Amino acid sequence: MTSAPLPRVRWTSALVLAALGAGTVRAGRRLRAVPVLPAAPPDAAGLPRAAGWRLLTAPGVEPDAATFLAARAYADREGLRVLDLLPADLDTERVLGLLRLVDPAGYRQDRLGEGRGAGFAVLVAEEVLARAGVEPGGPRPEPAELMALVRRLKEYAAGATGLAVAPDLSRGRTAGPPGSGAVAARARVAELRAQGLPPGVVSAAQLAGLALLAGVAVRQGRWGAAAAGLYWLQPCLALGGPGSPLRPADLARATAARPVRSLRGAVRTGLAAAGQAGTEGPDTAAVAASYRAGLAGGTDRFFEPRRSDCPWCGSERLAVRVRVPDLLQGKPGRFTLERCGDCGHVFQNPRLTPEGLEFYYRDFYDGRGGEGAGRVFGRLGGAYQQRAEMLLPYADPASWLDVGTGHGHFCNAARSVWPRTRFDGLDMGGGVLEAERRGWVEAGFRGQFPEYAEKLAGRYEVVSMYHYLEHTRDPLAELDAAATALTPGGFLAIELPDPQSRMAGLLGPAWLPWFQPQHQHLIPAANLREALADRGFTVVAEEHGRAHQGNDFFGAVALTATRLGPDPDRPWGPPATAGARVRAGAVRVAAVPCFAAAAVLDTLRTAAARATDGGNAYRMLARKDTR
Repeated sequence: MTSAPLPRVRWTSALVLAALGAGTVRAGRRLRAVPVLPAAPPDAAGLPRAAGWRLLTAPGVEPDAATFLAARAYADREGLRVLDLLPADLDTERVLGLLRLVDPAGYRQDRLGEGRGAGFAVLVAEEVLARAGVEPGGPRPEPAELMALVRRLKEYAAGATGLAVAPDLSRGRTAGPPGSGAVAARARVAELRAQGLPPGVVSAAQLAGLALLAGVAVRQGRWGAAAAGLYWLQPCLALGGPGSPLRPADLARATAARPVRSLRGAVRTGLAAAGQAGTEGPDTAAVAASYRAGLAGGTDRFFEPRRSDCPWCGSERLAVRVRVPDLLQGKPGRFTLERCGDCGHVFQNPRLTPEGLEFYYRDFYDGRGGEGAGRVFGRLGGAYQQRAEMLLPYADPASWLDVGTGHGHFCNAARSVWPRTRFDGLDMGGGVLEAERRGWVEAGFRGQFPEYAEKLAGRYEVVSMYHYLEHTRDPLAELDAAATALTPGGFLAIELPDPQSRMAGLLGPAWLPWFQPQHQHLIPAANLREALADRGFTVVAEEHGRAHQGNDFFGAVALTATRLGPDPDRPWGPPATAGARVRAGAVRVAAVPCFAAAAVLDTLRTAAARATDGGNAYRMLARKDTR
């Protein structure tokens, strides 16, 4: 007698099932962590406009006085300056979408996390609105506009932004005419963009997920059917359990029709996003015209004459290390990094002129690329934490100057480690002034560090330069400025890409830290140690593996994809054509599995870097001698 064979595990469906299960549990856990406004004060009557606060609502949302007063009392008690209110009848898919983006348990404490909200009502302190330059008058904002507003306001209320369910608040009628699929799709596109998400990519990802789910359901037996069933029931399982602070009125309908609704919504969103591609307003056209005028004479004027010796040691034993076009933005020009055969210093040769630097930096950290750059910097919280913690065994600083601070992301994050430290920032870009308005730095200095050195002489106990020296024209002059700005016994913290990393040889021109055309100098650790010693510093700590940035393979895929399928709407490029759009779209689709594989490889590489203390970057902490 033989026993019946065990059902064969189908790994694809098992992985899909595991991912859906984890997502369901996570959504339920996050939902239960959303706070609920307590009952309003018993004397609530009318809807007062309390001094110092504004309640902004979308069309059709009519909060009563009790909700307003309860929200204000809750914000005062919790020390909040921005509070997004979730209507009790928030629809199912919107709840699930919000819970995918934000973990309520850590939302307030995440000083770098993006502001998130439902887009229906938000209570804001007027001083936050004023610092953010927001005038709340005029027509009521649409949900997408409120979502974008909360993203912006959280930057001005870091550590003081929250969300809560308002039990007596209804979302009203804000989704457009019933049955108007085109209106709903355009609203969905606007909301995704307001949240910083690319609608076309989101739509493609949804369609790919549905296709995968359909495939495992049809071809992989019981496991596939289980995965499809879990997806179908996910809304009820995640949102319908005990202790849920929200009970969407459409929960049963949304669950029953989920596959159809998801497919229809993804298709409509994708079509709406495609229909809006390439539309440009007057500002975009003006930017393109400015670039065309600037490039009319070619790019030769952006470069200095090639030098024949090493700027670090003076040796003439130079060899080309890498020669690439602009892989970051796709602007015209080719750039060469040369390596010194004696000291190993790697530098851009010929070097960009100040005019060239301005041209190639434009629209990268500010302007057209500002939002994307800010999003990248906002996701480096772990690295910022490690940088700040490197000082713990050596100092308890009262004053800290972060040079090359950008928009002040490091200073904002470092306050969780050094809450009593005064952080100032210095940078060439206007972002440092925005950092001051946000409160991320106490004082923002805009300009070149060597020009400020005498004015700031002896003022700081810590000066930091995180991924800054490689951007400068004269790193040795920057070190001189740091020595001047520091008090005797003060600390200089530096982090740089390591040109001796093994990944530089493996990935060649696609190694992200070459970062052409922005990086002017890549300095070996031994060279930096020697330069610090010459200026009266003693290195007290050095880290390589912990400083590794886990983006080697991901960055290589991104640079290659940008090279093969550049953005057709870049204002410095030729006018967009249908062929260019098709090519860019095809490259992006083909790159998706490459990005997934790269993320896995980067995870493994990061683990290896930590274990061997050999990453793609290094940190040094040096103390200025007291004599």
